[in-house]
Amino acid sequence: MTTFDETLEKYAELAVKNGVNIQEGQTLMVHAPVSAVEFARKVAEKAYKTGAKHVYFDWDDDELKLTKFKYAPDEAFEEVPMWKVRGLEELSEQGAAFLSIRTPDPDLLKDIDPEKVATANKASSRAMEKYKESRMSNKVSWSIVSIPTEKWAKRVFPDMDSKEAVEKLWHTIFQMTRADREDPVAAWEQHQEQLRDKASYLNEKNYKKLHYSGPGTDLSIEFPKGYHWVGGGSKNASGTDFIPNIPTEEVFTLPLKSGVNGTVSSTKPLNYSGTLINEFSFTFENGRIVDFQAEEGYDTLKSLIESDEGSHYLGEVALVPHSSPISQSGLIFFNTLFDENASCHLAIGRAYPSCLEGGSEMSMEEQEKHGVNKSLVHVDFMIGSGELDINGETQDGKIEPVFRKGNWAF
Repeated sequence: MTTFDETLEKYAELAVKNGVNIQEGQTLMVHAPVSAVEFARKVAEKAYKTGAKHVYFDWDDDELKLTKFKYAPDEAFEEVPMWKVRGLEELSEQGAAFLSIRTPDPDLLKDIDPEKVATANKASSRAMEKYKESRMSNKVSWSIVSIPTEKWAKRVFPDMDSKEAVEKLWHTIFQMTRADREDPVAAWEQHQEQLRDKASYLNEKNYKKLHYSGPGTDLSIEFPKGYHWVGGGSKNASGTDFIPNIPTEEVFTLPLKSGVNGTVSSTKPLNYSGTLINEFSFTFENGRIVDFQAEEGYDTLKSLIESDEGSHYLGEVALVPHSSPISQSGLIFFNTLFDENASCHLAIGRAYPSCLEGGSEMSMEEQEKHGVNKSLVHVDFMIGSGELDINGETQDGKIEPVFRKGNWAF
């Protein structure tokens, strides 16, 4: 039987070889909380053994973050250390790869004024816009993985004691990321091929629109000319494959900015910047959010929508079957990295230009002319369930099934 340490080694290797797919002589920048230091050390070892020239770290800490929100003056949240911004931009220009290790605490900022959090998010998004654009355009390789913390584990498994909950969450993460397989790298190659097959089918169909129907949902999404579906990973500007999210079960594309109409309801809670948003819905007219509701986290949702003009529109359309392993676990992870891969989802804000033919080479102005949404934010929210049906409308107006009862219809 494979031991925990052996599986952890495989998970670190998966992040390095499949996630960012580090290349000989390349630099790796790792964003990690101090609570992930042991795993981060394993990542560094794997990266150097794979051929990395440098492995740099950008550390953070939830408790220090909370302390700042509690006691720092308001004007502190309007400022961002530009030395850090310039460093990330420089690494991006040099072709570095970027790995984020996430340890979410869904309740971290629940007692903090949402306006203060919104101010900090806006300041960071504005300062990081150039760096984030290099990621969203897939000019660099980047990936996100998660490891358990006691607070997160207890949120997912509230009936277990802390030690048992953490062990259970580790086991679940290994299972959902295929790290517990005998050869995780090979298992991911097979999984990627399956996702690429779904994307290829949708690209051949080239649907003009998708129509969603389910409890609280009656939504139509139109697509821009030249759009395409992506699944099973991405390629950076050098043609190197990488997997932005581990796990991933989605195929995704971008909507026409002005082509979204109707109402859509969430099916899972959204952990946004340490605050939980739950039981929420949106109404769209010509792409724009004209009304929204939320039973929990309304003020936080309002701040998100009002981040800028582009945050009133959608930037991503993603299809995930209800039969995905993460969905079938029956768990709510309170972590978008996992929850979005258990459910069809949409994203408020910035679209991925790489989902438009030639989009990554276009200026933002050119992208906007093609119907690509521009925003400082990109926030996924989950809308899928076993009751969701999706129809595709062909270019000549024919209606065909895409999803039935939450799963692929082809």
